[in-house]
Amino acid sequence: MAPFFLSPVLFVTLPVLVWLIDGAAAAGPSRRGLFLRAASAGWWFGFGYFLLGLFWIGEAFLVEADKFAWLMPFAVLLLPAGLALFTALAAGAARLAWVPGMGRALVLAVTLGIAEWLRGHVLTGFPWSVLGYALTWPLPLMQSASVFGIYGLTLLCVAIFAGPFVILADVGQGAPSRRVLRAGLLAVVPLVTLYTLGTWRLAENNAPMLEGVRVRIVQASVPQRDKWRPELQRQIFEDQLSLSRRDPAGRVDNLAGVTHLIWPEAAMPFLPLEQPEALAAIGELLPDGTQLLSGALRLKHRPAPEPDLVREGYNSLMVFGDKGNLEQIYDKIHLVPFGEYLPMQGLLESIGLEQLTRWRGGFSIGATPRPLLKIPGLPPALGLICYEAVFPAAIVQGGQRPGLLINVTNDGWFGDTTGPWQHFHQTRVRAVEEGLPIIRSANNGVSAIVDGTGRVVAMLTLNARGNLDSGVPSSIAAPVYAKLGDCTFVGLLLIFLGVVFMLYNRRTD
Repeated sequence: MAPFFLSPVLFVTLPVLVWLIDGAAAAGPSRRGLFLRAASAGWWFGFGYFLLGLFWIGEAFLVEADKFAWLMPFAVLLLPAGLALFTALAAGAARLAWVPGMGRALVLAVTLGIAEWLRGHVLTGFPWSVLGYALTWPLPLMQSASVFGIYGLTLLCVAIFAGPFVILADVGQGAPSRRVLRAGLLAVVPLVTLYTLGTWRLAENNAPMLEGVRVRIVQASVPQRDKWRPELQRQIFEDQLSLSRRDPAGRVDNLAGVTHLIWPEAAMPFLPLEQPEALAAIGELLPDGTQLLSGALRLKHRPAPEPDLVREGYNSLMVFGDKGNLEQIYDKIHLVPFGEYLPMQGLLESIGLEQLTRWRGGFSIGATPRPLLKIPGLPPALGLICYEAVFPAAIVQGGQRPGLLINVTNDGWFGDTTGPWQHFHQTRVRAVEEGLPIIRSANNGVSAIVDGTGRVVAMLTLNARGNLDSGVPSSIAAPVYAKLGDCTFVGLLLIFLGVVFMLYNRRTD
């Protein structure tokens, strides 16, 4: 995973998982014993994988350590333990359909692929650290996501990385020289093919910049522990305004030539629609024709005579005109469990628990399907707030294809860890899957503009403070995955099952 991309380690670790599942035969001939022994091996494998991959979640519980630090060990251990159940299910199911030789690596690819898809959908889903991301670096390899999507790449990943050592170690499955040849072909041919096709796709898709568009992304890098302190609200807002007036070199230019100003998720640490002074300051900041796109919180008031018994709040992306007027709004539809709401909210709040954002009652879900934003000067755009950008095949939800994705986020919760880099990388893969450029504004990084092939056009790195000015690439032709979604995963899954079936019949003849 990002930022290290040491995917060759899977040439060792995935064969070990195959051999651990092999060892389930020691539990005896009963199918129940085989399943439980293999599932146990799969659970420990998954627990270690997710523990190392998601340790950064613990940083969020240290932001207000006096209130949440005691929960950190539970979050850091229980989340990987829960996610490992999917790996356990995959390993147990694979053992029940085990076939000798290379076939068992394909069986594991099928069950792990299905388990990863389920992990991305069950209980609102959490498709983070999907195995398929091992085939999304370097950039030419990332292009394969435009056809297979991240779940299809998981099938290929397990077969490519688990197969070679499994073939080499299978004494009795042909002469050693033949095993070496087969293992080498499996390790090299698919990767070279994917890389070559990716290089061709990159050469064929150099999208021009949108005419007359110049955006400025502001990255104030506000420490998360300071962001919501009431005495600092005005200072943070004025700092945001001051940074916006300066070019990337620090010179005051009052947004000359900038058509769209972009602020990150919850950039204003208050409810801006409830603060006329703040709206007036935005209007004063923006030159004629310039618009501000900013993440912000809002409170929905019930019409009279209904009382405001519950604070119905939304995490939103707002578009402000050059007079400080609100022109459009997108309310987040995929909320973060325990961050923006609590499962069984009323019950858990009644015993004193609260989510990390500490919004009483939790945030509310916006309207679905995700609406298009019609922003002057830009193609039809979709807003993505925070980790909404990590859900494949769930980006475009309406009938009309957008021309641009706008992702505002605040990864300041996770400090200087691998989490923000993983988030950024997964966002780039969404650009490749959809063939759409992305404008990404993050409070503390990584902020960037990415084209529809995942190329980084401009970037502010993690924890940098300042801004960047850039043009915005146009979209490219919709790739296969944008048209078919996870149907490509299902098609590849059926091919794998067909190969496994043929191998099984060959062994039984």
